[in-house]
Amino acid sequence: MTQLIKPGPEFAELFRAFDHTAFRLETRDQYKSANESAALRQFVAGESVDMEWFQNWLTMIREATEKGRRFSRVRVVSTPLTDYSRFGLFCAKYTNAAGEDIRYLAREDAAELPEYDFWLFDSSKLVRMHFDAEENFLGGEVMADPAEVVRHNFWRDAAWHKAVRRDDFAAE
Repeated sequence: MTQLIKPGPEFAELFRAFDHTAFRLETRDQYKSANESAALRQFVAGESVDMEWFQNWLTMIREATEKGRRFSRVRVVSTPLTDYSRFGLFCAKYTNAAGEDIRYLAREDAAELPEYDFWLFDSSKLVRMHFDAEENFLGGEVMADPAEVVRHNFWRDAAWHKAVRRDDFAAE
């Protein structure tokens, strides 16, 4: 049995309710979010980027990591990087500074991984992300099957093993 959690307060609660770890696998070269659209436009235009839109996320990361909770993610990216992936690399310096560990994996090194995004909370709560054809986030499907949770733990570990730290990836 699965449960769909739509974007909004119920989905946001996932990030406050975990005890130890929150891991995300990102597999898309583009995401669409009204929150970041102005900053993305500024970044692509080579302008100074107003990061005010990002402050709530950064505050949440800082507060969680100060309490010993850990956020991490692996971004699977195509090369050359899309404008959005370059923007994500730019933003990752802020999230890493706040306490999240974001790493990068070239798409050609990710053949054994799923081609969809997911969050894994405390290695036991799996949330598969769903997007529409225009890259808008539709919600997360909470997957309760223990075998699926174990498989996604394996994929997390495999992705983490191959991924490169954000700063090392940016230097390449």
